[in-house]
Amino acid sequence: MNNLSELHQRIVTGLIGGTILLSSVYWHEWSYFAVFFGICAFTQIEFYKLVGLDGTRLPLKSFGTLNGLFIFVLTFLIHKYELDINFYYLIFIALSGVYFIKLYVKTDLTPFANIAFTFLGVMYVAIPFALLNTVVFMDGAYSPQIVLGTLFLIWANDTGAYFSGRAFGKRKLFYRISPKKTWEGSIGGGLLALSVGFGISKIFTHLESWQWLCISLIIIIAGTYGDLVESLFKRSMRIKDSGNSIPGHGGFLDRFDSLLLAAPFIVTFLKLFSK
Repeated sequence: MNNLSELHQRIVTGLIGGTILLSSVYWHEWSYFAVFFGICAFTQIEFYKLVGLDGTRLPLKSFGTLNGLFIFVLTFLIHKYELDINFYYLIFIALSGVYFIKLYVKTDLTPFANIAFTFLGVMYVAIPFALLNTVVFMDGAYSPQIVLGTLFLIWANDTGAYFSGRAFGKRKLFYRISPKKTWEGSIGGGLLALSVGFGISKIFTHLESWQWLCISLIIIIAGTYGDLVESLFKRSMRIKDSGNSIPGHGGFLDRFDSLLLAAPFIVTFLKLFSK
């Protein structure tokens, strides 16, 4: 009964959240900006909260979150208004502030370790979201197709893996990190993602079919590893879920872990192999 109620909660929350996310991306460039700005903010806040759980790590939570959002906003504005890319140098100036702040924190016994954790929150969370801005404006004008397609593929991979794992899962994929993941689940997720990728290529013609299939493969591999990386992070923190912000799905890190690792690979692929 508990499993059924948990699955029901997962489906209902997924449908509501997915509808809001997809509608925002599809509707307008500024609604896309607003929803991913919020996701980026909440995910970074969640990351820094988890890092500081034991009280010994003291990353600059507000500073790191603000810098991550600054990078997201700057990337969006540069690509939307075709600003000079030299504006990107502002990122280095903004991030350098962490050194000055830590000079005045007398209670921090391991300042450089905490500087590293501050930078990690920016690198791990904010930059992948910022990279999405480069593909929605890839041809100079806003186009939601690639982001929408990527979201569909990630959800297909996750859904296929979840149900295939429950029905057929026997052989553990990476027991040390994630005991519940199985090869059968991973294969089921991959097959569903490839099928969805083929279907998307017939609807979203911004990319060619082979490019969508390549993105599907990237998500199958990098998305799965993104899930494992987040599981490794949670194990190091000795927690089950990154939060409880999204009923049935845990926290924002739990929900977007695949995208965080897949996004840099997708963007790099498109920049190297698109006309």
